Amino acid sequence: MRERLTIVIGYEDGAIFERQRARFQQLSEPLPIRGLRLDLGFSGIALNALLESLATDYLLLLQTGALVEIGERSLLRLLQVAEESGAGIVYADYFEASASELRARPLNDYQLGSVSEEFDFGPLLLLSHRVVRRAIERCGPIPLDLRWSGFYDLRLKIATVGDILRVPECLYICHRAPGEMMSTESPLEAIFRYVDLRNRPAQQEMERVFTEHLRRVGAYLEPTFAPIPPPEADYPVLASVIIPVRNRERTIADALQSVLLQRASFPYNVIVVDNHSTDRTTEIVRRWASASPQLIHKIPERRDLGIGGCWNEAIFSPECGLLAVQLDSDDLYADETTLETIVRAFFDPEAFAQAVWERSCREWPTPRYAMVIGAYRTVNFQLEEIPPGIVDHREWTRENGRNNALRVKGLGAPRAYYVPLVRRFGFPNVSYGEDYAVGLRLSREYEIGRLFEPIYLVRRWEDNTDHAVPWEVRNRYEAYKDWVRTLEIRARQRRNREIEGRP
Repeated sequence: MRERLTIVIGYEDGAIFERQRARFQQLSEPLPIRGLRLDLGFSGIALNALLESLATDYLLLLQTGALVEIGERSLLRLLQVAEESGAGIVYADYFEASASELRARPLNDYQLGSVSEEFDFGPLLLLSHRVVRRAIERCGPIPLDLRWSGFYDLRLKIATVGDILRVPECLYICHRAPGEMMSTESPLEAIFRYVDLRNRPAQQEMERVFTEHLRRVGAYLEPTFAPIPPPEADYPVLASVIIPVRNRERTIADALQSVLLQRASFPYNVIVVDNHSTDRTTEIVRRWASASPQLIHKIPERRDLGIGGCWNEAIFSPECGLLAVQLDSDDLYADETTLETIVRAFFDPEAFAQAVWERSCREWPTPRYAMVIGAYRTVNFQLEEIPPGIVDHREWTRENGRNNALRVKGLGAPRAYYVPLVRRFGFPNVSYGEDYAVGLRLSREYEIGRLFEPIYLVRRWEDNTDHAVPWEVRNRYEAYKDWVRTLEIRARQRRNREIEGRP
C-alpha cells in the first residue's frame, strides 16, 4: 500500500497535526505522511505544488482539524472502490464520536448538480492521481491566481471527466472532543456565509470557476432572454400577496397587518393558504378575513401539501392576480411601500405611470420580467437587526446571474412572479427549495428583475424551518437542491444543443 498511497494532513495547528500523524503511524504498514498548512479551499499555487510532488497512485486528503481514526482495512476498502470503479474522487460515510456516543454520518451521493463549493464530502477524500492528470489535460491547469478555490476548480474538472463516488459505509471515526476544534460559527452564520460581504472576493472567484465549468459541460447561458408573453386570461387584481401558513399563531397577525397596511396605487388582494393548522392560526386568519374583503382565506382539501403545494393552491385559484408576491407567515414587509416597490419593478416606468389600474381589467400590461427578487434585512423577534444584516444577493448580475444561481444556496426575498408563466409548470410540492426550483426554471428562458435595497424583514426565531436543522434533514434538503440543479443543468444542456442544431 505504501507505493500506492500518500496521506496529506491539512492543519492549522501544529499540535493537532502531530496527534493526527501519530494516529496514522499506528497502522501496521508505514505510509508516506505529509502535513500541509491549508488555506481555505487551497490556493492554485498550493494545490499545483502538491500535485506536482505526488509520486503515488492515490492521495488521501484529510481536510479538517478534527482527529480521524481509520483502520488499515478501511484504507484498503477506499482503494478497492477507487480501483474497481475508476473514480476520480472516493469519499465515505463515517461515525462522529462525542463523549461515549458514536453517531453515523451518512453523506449525500454526488451528482451532476452537486456543484456548490460547500458540498459535504466529510473529512476524508481519496483522489486518483491518474484521473486528476486526465482532468487537467482535458480541462486545463488549475489557475495559479486562485486564492480560495483551487480544490473547487479541480473537483469540477474531475467531475467533468470521471466519477465522484460515495461509499455508503462508515469507514472511519471523526473525534470531536467537547470544546475542541469545533467551529465558532453559529448555524445562522453558516447558512448565510456565502452572502457575507467579507467573503465577497472569494465568492466572485468561485463564480468565475463555476462559470468556466458550465461552459465546459455545455450548460452556460448567454445573457439573452426570451420576450415575456402577454397575459391571455382575466385577472381580478394586478397583484396577489401569497401567504402559505401552518401553525404560526405567534406571527401570522403581524404578517397580515404588514400586508394590509400597504399603500398601493393598484388593486391587490391577499391569499392565505392555511395548511390545516392545529393551533390558533385558523381562528386568527378567519377573524382578519371577516374584517377585510381583500383577504381570501383558503384551506386546501388535500392534506399532503408542502409549501410549494400551498403556492399552487393560490396561483391556480381564480382569485389570483397577474403577479404573485411572496410574504412568509413569520416575516414582514419593511414598510407600507414594499408592495408598490416590487410591483413597479416589473414594468417600464413610463408604462406604469400611464396605466389605469382597475379591478377585473381585461388589458393588463405585459411586464418586463418573469420574476422580481428583492433584498431583505435579517432581524430577531423584536425586529432588531442581527447578522448577516442586509442580504441583497448582489452576485445576481444581468450578465451572469442565472448561471451563478446554480451554485449558490438561494435567490433572495421577497420573490414575486408573473403568474401566466409560473402557471405553466407550477411549484414542486415540497417545503424546502420550492422557490429555488421555480427561480431556476424561469431564469432558464426569461430575465429576472432585481431590487437591491432592503424592502423585507426576515425574522429569525426558534420556529424557522432552517433553525437547528438535524443532520439527516439538512442532508435531505441539500440532496434535493442538488437534484434540482441536476435537472436544470440537463435542461440547459439540451436547450443549448437545440439552439446549436446538435442532437
